[in-house]
Amino acid sequence: MSSSLIIGQYVPGSSIIHRIDPRTKITIVFFFIIFIFLANSFASYMVILLFSMISAVLSKIPPSYLIKGLKPVWFLIIFTFLLHILLTREGDIVFSVANFHIYSDSLTRGVAISLRFFFLILMTTLLTLTTSPIAITDAIESMLNPLRRYRFPVHELALMMSISLRFIPTLMQETEKISKAQASRGVDFRTGTIRDRLQAIIPLLVPLFVSAFKRAEELAMAMEARGYQGGEGRTKYRQLLLTPKDYISFIIFSIFVLSIIVTRN
Repeated sequence: MSSSLIIGQYVPGSSIIHRIDPRTKITIVFFFIIFIFLANSFASYMVILLFSMISAVLSKIPPSYLIKGLKPVWFLIIFTFLLHILLTREGDIVFSVANFHIYSDSLTRGVAISLRFFFLILMTTLLTLTTSPIAITDAIESMLNPLRRYRFPVHELALMMSISLRFIPTLMQETEKISKAQASRGVDFRTGTIRDRLQAIIPLLVPLFVSAFKRAEELAMAMEARGYQGGEGRTKYRQLLLTPKDYISFIIFSIFVLSIIVTRN
């Protein structure tokens, strides 16, 4: 599972998306997540699809790699869709099986929420694929810099978020390794009742948490051994600087936002 998970990973490259300032990318993705919830028509979803596809093409990330990396989240998307089918009882009956009815509103809402979820994951994945963890740390620290006057631990927060992103693939690899080890001992994660499956997950979670705490301790010791002292008085080798590409990106994103607003019902 983890071998196909690409969320949190970075793919070095020289595409336009790679060269955009990380603050620009984080800002655009942040507001993208907000504005996709404004979409409520076929045209507005087409605008989001067009914007996402153009971003994916400009990133020069191989489509096969991107699709393969999104495989683990298809389950969540399908599960979200099925939940709406099962729980929503509004609108006209579209399809009936025995005493179970599928309503028009459940289909509409299920498709809408699933699409929003998919686009949200796609754009977030593109952000991490085209932005190195150190660039994300620098960008978050720069954006939160005004909070320093209130003694907010900006650098520590940015470092914590960066480390969290960096360790997502590592923890997934660790999960796969432990699950295979447990499966070789006869633990079955795929069959049985829900209670049996939950009980089977416990032997997976315990060593996973132990491993995560061990890695965190080793990382903290390594940082202390090298004299790491947080953000106070630190200088940076690379200085973030907005270029014309960033201003053009903001203009294109503004057009995208206006298009969603105009195409809403």
